[in-house]
Amino acid sequence: MTHTARAAFLLVAVALAVLGVATAQLQDGFYKGRCGGNDVEAVVQGVVKARFSRDPAIVAHLLRLQFHECGVNGCDGGLLIDGPGTEKTAPPNLSVKGYDLIADVKTELERRCPGVVSCSDIEILATRDAVRLAGGNAYTVRTGRRDSRRQSRAADVNLPGPDSTVAQSTAFFGNLGLGQMDMVLLLGAHTVGVTHCSAIKTSRLYSYGGKPGATDPTLDPYYAFVYKTYVCPNKPSSDGNVVFLDDQHSALKVDNTFYKMLQKRRGVLSVDQNLYGHGASTRWMVDMLANTDNFSWLFPKALVKLSEVNVLTGTQGEVRRVCNRFNY
Repeated sequence: MTHTARAAFLLVAVALAVLGVATAQLQDGFYKGRCGGNDVEAVVQGVVKARFSRDPAIVAHLLRLQFHECGVNGCDGGLLIDGPGTEKTAPPNLSVKGYDLIADVKTELERRCPGVVSCSDIEILATRDAVRLAGGNAYTVRTGRRDSRRQSRAADVNLPGPDSTVAQSTAFFGNLGLGQMDMVLLLGAHTVGVTHCSAIKTSRLYSYGGKPGATDPTLDPYYAFVYKTYVCPNKPSSDGNVVFLDDQHSALKVDNTFYKMLQKRRGVLSVDQNLYGHGASTRWMVDMLANTDNFSWLFPKALVKLSEVNVLTGTQGEVRRVCNRFNY
């Protein structure tokens, strides 16, 4: 091979390598022109909008779905898989909802352009659209994710619990490549969340610190009285009663009221209220988010960072035909 031919060969090889890298990364508008005359993101938005109009709680379900998805082995659609021993069967995921909406979107897209749009991209796009419908700022997400081919294990699920300390939560998010501010922002998803009395009766209302009858002193006394008297009385029949994680009048809106609640010692879960504990390294962040409008534009940025944790692209994964099972 002559010097000129060798140089030309190397130039082509480098160009192909660069092209390969480029096509294996997430991109803005990845699906443009890949679904015939269909706008993939518009299709997702249409399905989400229709669901939101009759079920506004879907925003909370999708935010939780994205967190539980991306927090375990990255945003690879592993949480969507049915079957024994899958991520879906792990205790923290038993109450996750929103799978049916993802399936509805997938069905519509498969009808329009089979085998093109991944389930993991649908999860991220649907969450983005729901946040906007609930009053959050509009934001863009890059797409081009692939779904995992064979990995979905309950044993891999190790998510922060309702009583996690700031140090424990910080360590978890750090392992995802996210910082403490990202953590505080993403816990702000509880602005539209709910839990149940079973999550707080022992740890906060009736047996704080393992002491029978003790109530968590960091919980506003009036709120503790309301919970114990009306919402979560100390009897098994109250375990399933719903408790809003934000002020009830703001519970369906993506806003910064959640942080104002923490300032008033009205955070429902310890993992939330701990962010505003005396001496907590995150206390100033809560104050900043509660006293300014910064949450409106910082929250989407944190969601985007979460959505790009350990993604599969290019030939690393597959595009499932049905979201709850692998193609094979």
